[in-house]
Amino acid sequence: MKTKNTDLGLLLLRLALGITMLFYGINKLLYGADFIRTALTDMGLPGIFYYGVFVGEIIAPLLLLLGYKTRIAALIFSFNMLCALLMMKMGLFFSLNNSGGWAIDLIVIYILGGLVLYFTGSGKYALSSKSAWD
Repeated sequence: MKTKNTDLGLLLLRLALGITMLFYGINKLLYGADFIRTALTDMGLPGIFYYGVFVGEIIAPLLLLLGYKTRIAALIFSFNMLCALLMMKMGLFFSLNNSGGWAIDLIVIYILGGLVLYFTGSGKYALSSKSAWD
């Protein structure tokens, strides 16, 4: 059996990343994310960068789910996750969680999954596939 369905695999990756990240974004939208603004200002960065969280955790995942401008959405998604890693999780880089897994495994999966979609595009099961950013 030598059949491949790369397009279905890309769709499943888009769904996995988009759906799971939307929960984080909606939670921040409903309950606030002032801790991110505080962390940014503590690092000497402008607090307005705080709004990037909503772009990376709501808008980019929605675009991934739809398969619209997937490459740019995936790049934004991965950048957002890289920022989250650097700002909030770097202290856990060499740590294990309570189950024995890498403490930052999920965020690394998000970063790498986004990069996969950046390099491959959305596949044929997408709202748009004509642009270079699809």
